[in-house]
Amino acid sequence: MGRGQANIEDQLRSAIAVLDGLDIIDKGSAQGVRDDINSAIATFLTSLLATERGIFEANSASALATVQSFLLSFVSRAASRERLHIFTTNYDRLIEHGCDQAGLRIIDRFVGSLRPLFRNTRIELDYHYNPPGIRGEPRFMEGVVRLTKLHGSLDWRFDPIAHRIYRSETPFGADDDHPSLPDSPVDTVMIYPNPAKDVETTQYPYAELFRDFASATCRPNSVVVTYGYGFGDDHINRVLLDMLSVPSAHLVIIAFELDDRIKGFLNQTRPAQVSLLAGNHFGSLQHLVDDYLPKPALDYITGRMSDLLKNRAFADAAAGLAPAEPSQPPAGSGGGT
Repeated sequence: MGRGQANIEDQLRSAIAVLDGLDIIDKGSAQGVRDDINSAIATFLTSLLATERGIFEANSASALATVQSFLLSFVSRAASRERLHIFTTNYDRLIEHGCDQAGLRIIDRFVGSLRPLFRNTRIELDYHYNPPGIRGEPRFMEGVVRLTKLHGSLDWRFDPIAHRIYRSETPFGADDDHPSLPDSPVDTVMIYPNPAKDVETTQYPYAELFRDFASATCRPNSVVVTYGYGFGDDHINRVLLDMLSVPSAHLVIIAFELDDRIKGFLNQTRPAQVSLLAGNHFGSLQHLVDDYLPKPALDYITGRMSDLLKNRAFADAAAGLAPAEPSQPPAGSGGGT
């Protein structure tokens, strides 16, 4: 499956491969390459922060409401059901920002408040609460989502001394000179070029992230919805193809257009297991939220009303009820030409 045209991740991957070789055979030349890579990654990070800053400064109420509705459409489910699990390859923190604004609680691999550390444990942690007046019967809390950033994030850092990954205190849309931005990002910022990510999935922490991805998707009755994913990462595509080997699994692809990469992936799947929504109308987040996604409803009354309407339709069908035939006008009373 071809990846198409090269992007910045391909360029960084090639440069890092050259740097690794020079670190062994020519350390003098390696420093110059390292400086160039640091400059490129720093420019990339500042561009990501500029995007976040533009979103934060615009403070568009309508845009924020659209993002919140998009997230809540998927999160709105009975708390006892499986939690929504969001997997993203993006390095920015738009999803986290949207969840914060929507009042959603995020569960990820990091533990801690001042300096959250990446943990290897896969214990199914969750949020519960005790209803008022009821003790000893905790219930699942609503509005909880799991988040996995498969390719890392701009605020993930590697501590070379402790050999631990932590999340830095980089504000959303921080200035370019924020003290949390490192001088040598090639050694500390946890964002990985494409082919290296595929090779390094057996190493820390990418093995943990992709294990979460595979275990959450490759199971019976699982449904994966992709939005904005270009199917250019072969290691992700392999997991999706493994998921579709389960007959009850289903994949929904939402994209602006069908390019060669998406077509190549579809050629390896069974049409009955894939739903495709392609085109500018489906790709537009505004149209998707307004016209196609269900309206978020976390409250009990709305859910109960929906169940009653469904049961009423089933009851009418079982009783053989049909809509009344329109009455016929008396003979000779009809006009017309």
